[in-house]
Amino acid sequence: MKSICGLVVLFFVMLPHAAAYDPLDPTGNITIKWDVVSWTADGYVASVTMSNFQMYRSIVSPGWTLGWQWAKKEVIWSMVGAQTTEQGDCSKFKGNVPHCCLRKPVVVDLLPGVPYNQQFSNCCKAGVVSAWGQDPLSSVSAFQVSVGVAGTSNKTVKLPMNFTLLGPGLGYTCGPAKVVPSTVYLTADHRRKTQALMTWNVTCTYSQFLAAKNPKCCVSFSSFYNQSITPCPKCACGCQNKNNCVVSDSKQAHKKGINTPRKDNAPLLQCTHHMCPIRVHWHVKLNYKDYWRVKIAVTNFNYRMNYTQWTLVAQHPNLNAVTQVFSFDYKPLVPYEAINDTGMFYGMKFYNDLLMEAGPQGNVQSEVLLRKNKDTFTFKHGWAFPRKVYFNGDECLLPPPDAYPFLPNSAKVKSITISTMVVSALLFLFIIS
Repeated sequence: MKSICGLVVLFFVMLPHAAAYDPLDPTGNITIKWDVVSWTADGYVASVTMSNFQMYRSIVSPGWTLGWQWAKKEVIWSMVGAQTTEQGDCSKFKGNVPHCCLRKPVVVDLLPGVPYNQQFSNCCKAGVVSAWGQDPLSSVSAFQVSVGVAGTSNKTVKLPMNFTLLGPGLGYTCGPAKVVPSTVYLTADHRRKTQALMTWNVTCTYSQFLAAKNPKCCVSFSSFYNQSITPCPKCACGCQNKNNCVVSDSKQAHKKGINTPRKDNAPLLQCTHHMCPIRVHWHVKLNYKDYWRVKIAVTNFNYRMNYTQWTLVAQHPNLNAVTQVFSFDYKPLVPYEAINDTGMFYGMKFYNDLLMEAGPQGNVQSEVLLRKNKDTFTFKHGWAFPRKVYFNGDECLLPPPDAYPFLPNSAKVKSITISTMVVSALLFLFIIS
C-alpha cells in the first residue's frame, strides 16, 4: 500500500514537468540571464537578458511579466529599460528613495517611444518577444537593474529565488537561479574581450497543461473530393463563455469599444459551436499529377485580442516536400534529424503578421503546394490532413478521425463491373457454343 501511495505522489510531482516537454521543440525554453557588470557601495548593477529559445512560441501583447523573491532585504535603486509595477514601502529611506522596496518585485517592459535616457538595448517593446525560429533578432528582451542592500562580491551576493514568468498568461515554470561561467563580451572593434563579474541563469519552460484546462484553438477540415465539411468539435475549447458571447453581425458586435482589451485579458468570443478564440481550417484544394495543393485559413473569434507575430505549426509526412508557400513565410522544423514532417507558418512582415480581432479582417490565409511522394501519397483514410496543429505554441484540438472527409470508395464499383463483364463474357460464349 505504501509503495502504491508513493507512486501516486511521484506521478503528481512529475506531471507538471512531464507536461512541459514539447516533442516538436524538445529544447525550447526561455533563459533569463543576470550579468553583474559592476559593484556599487551597497550592491551591484546587473544586466538582465531574457532570451526566447522556443522555435514557435512567442510572447504576444500585452507582453511578459517577470517576478522573483529577494534572498535578503535587497531593494532596487533604479532600473533602465523596464520598471516594477509597484514601489512598495520605502519610508525608512531618507534622501534617495529606491525604485522598489518590495520583497517580491514584479517587473514589466517599457512601452515603445520612452525617452532615450530610459532605454536599454533590446528593451521597450511592450514585452512582446518573438519566437527564436521566427525572428532571432527580436527574440530577446533586456533591462538593467541597480540592486542595493545586497552583497558586494561574488561570495556575499545571494541569488534571487522563486522566479515567476507570465507570457502574458500562465503556463511558464521557472527553475532556481544557477551560477554559470561569466558572460564574455566583445568590444565594438572586436579586438578585446571583457567579461561579467558574475553570471547566473534562470530557465523557464512552458506547459499547456498549466496554462489552461481547455485548448485555445481547434481545427476543421474539408476537401475537393467530398462536399461535407468536418467542423471543429462542439465546445472544443470549453463552453464556459457561451452565456456572454457575441452574435456575429449583431448590434453588440459593432458596439464602440468592443475591441478594448481588459486588464485580466478575459476574451470576448463570437458565438460559435466550438467556442474557441482561434480556428484553423485545412482544405485539400487540388490534385495534380505530381503535386497537390492545400489552403490554410486562420480565423480569430476573439473581439478583444489581435495576435502579433503569430505562428502556426503543422505536422504532416508530406511537409518534407513543400514546393511553394504563397502568402505565408515558412520554415521546416527538424528537432530530430531523421524526421522532416513538421513546419512552421508565420505572417510576412508588414503584410499579414498581424491577425486582427474578430470581424471581417480577423483572418489570414495561404495556399501550400506540395510534391507527391508516390510511395506514400494517398487521399485515403484521412492521410491528407495534419497529425498535429499548433497556434502560437498551443496544440489545437483536431476532429475525431472517423469524422474526416472520406474519399468516395470506387473500389467496389470497379470490382462489380469487372465481375459483371466476366459473367457476361461466359454467358456469351455459352450461348454461341
